Amino acid sequence: MANDRASIALTDAEADEFLRSGRTLVLVTLGPDGVPDPVPMWYVVDDDGVVWMRTYAKSQKIVNIERDPRFSALVEDGERYAELRGVQLTGTVALVDDVDRICEVFAGLMVKYEGLDPVHVPDVRAAYRARAAKQCALRLDVTRVVSWDHGKQAAARGT
Repeated sequence: MANDRASIALTDAEADEFLRSGRTLVLVTLGPDGVPDPVPMWYVVDDDGVVWMRTYAKSQKIVNIERDPRFSALVEDGERYAELRGVQLTGTVALVDDVDRICEVFAGLMVKYEGLDPVHVPDVRAAYRARAAKQCALRLDVTRVVSWDHGKQAAARGT
C-alpha cells in the first residue's frame, strides 16, 4: 500500500499548483466537545506558499483555534474515482489580527473568487479597513502534507 500511495502522490510543484487553483478548503478544528468541526473556507496562497483565510474574530472557528490551534484541512476535486485528486494539510493555525494583513487576504479572495481585477486591489484594501477590525486572518502553519492523484494510477495502468 505504501508503494501505491507514493505512486499517486503529487509532486511538491503539483501540490502547490493544486492548492493555488483549488476552490474550497475544508478546515477542521476541534469543537468545544472535542469533536472535529469541519467548515468550508475560501483561501489564498501567498507568494511564499502560505495558506491564508479570514473570518470574524468572534466565530466558533476562532474560539476553537484559541483553545487548540491544531488543524487538518482538505482540498479535493474529481467526479469519478480515477479523477480524484486532493491535498490534506495538518499543523497549527496562527491567528493574525493585523489589519493590513486582513485587508490583503480579503483583496486576494476577491481576486481569486470574485474576479476582481488586480489593478483595483489597493482600493479594495483601503475600503475594507473599517470592516477588518472585526476580522481575524488565519495563517496555516503546515507541518505535514499528504496528496493524491488517482489519475496517475490510471495512467500507470494504461487506462
